[in-house]
Amino acid sequence: MTYIEIGEWLFMQSPAQEVRTAVFVHEQGIAPEDEWDADDATALHAVLFDVNGQALGNARLLNPLANVAKVGRMAVLAHERGHGYGARLLQALLLEARRRGNKEVRLSAQRTAEGFYASQGFSVYGEPFDEVGIPHVEMRLNLS
Repeated sequence: MTYIEIGEWLFMQSPAQEVRTAVFVHEQGIAPEDEWDADDATALHAVLFDVNGQALGNARLLNPLANVAKVGRMAVLAHERGHGYGARLLQALLLEARRRGNKEVRLSAQRTAEGFYASQGFSVYGEPFDEVGIPHVEMRLNLS
């Protein structure tokens, strides 16, 4: 059994940092100074926990433009992938974006995750690009 908690950085920082450090810093080799940014303070964070309160995955939701939300820093621990946790986290943030009245959700997907986001209704927008040494592509979902 798992559950998702959604909240501000003040409350979600510790479990979100555990997941992001394991996935982005240790597994993918992203420098810690590239992982943490000022957007954490203003983002809404979703963390998925197991029955024992252990964080298994996380994502954040930003509002960079009027009527546009941005999903980012989405990660699930390597040994917990394949259980649908990423889809649950994404759907929780899409529900929040709809609640806020956003008309579109954008994200920068690692190319290895492009198929996952496409399965959730996102479409590629523009050309691939490099972010912290990892190939990415912008993807968008119309909520209207």
